[in-house]
Amino acid sequence: MPHRTVVPIQAVVAIVILSLTVAAPAPAGERAKARKPRLDLRASPRFSFTPSTVLVTAELNGGDDAEEFYCPAVVWDWDDGDRSAHEADCPPFQPGTPLERRFTAVHDYHRAGVYNVRVRMLRASRALAMASATVTVHGIGDSQGE
Repeated sequence: MPHRTVVPIQAVVAIVILSLTVAAPAPAGERAKARKPRLDLRASPRFSFTPSTVLVTAELNGGDDAEEFYCPAVVWDWDDGDRSAHEADCPPFQPGTPLERRFTAVHDYHRAGVYNVRVRMLRASRALAMASATVTVHGIGDSQGE
């Protein structure tokens, strides 16, 4: 006589439910998209007299720690004919790697004027984000700052 195994119905239902909940991941269109951070730029001091040393701080606010914003090149345009850049040598991105979110630079202004300082974040020569701040430098003894 053949041997029969009896499996309780609860065990069969549990296996079916388990296999349904572990099913394939959601299609790409349904996955949550990473939120991009916003780039803000602050200058200190914003108003000064010549000669002036200005500290600028670019900061990524909000958003997710997306690979796109990991280890960017940062280019500063000082609006006086000078530019400077910062590029880091970073290890490969791993999920969960936190982003560097604050970048600072210092620049000296030797002439009076209103300067629109701009910062661009680049990845593989592609602009990720841009921000700007205005710095006003007055000449000493010049009532109009010119």
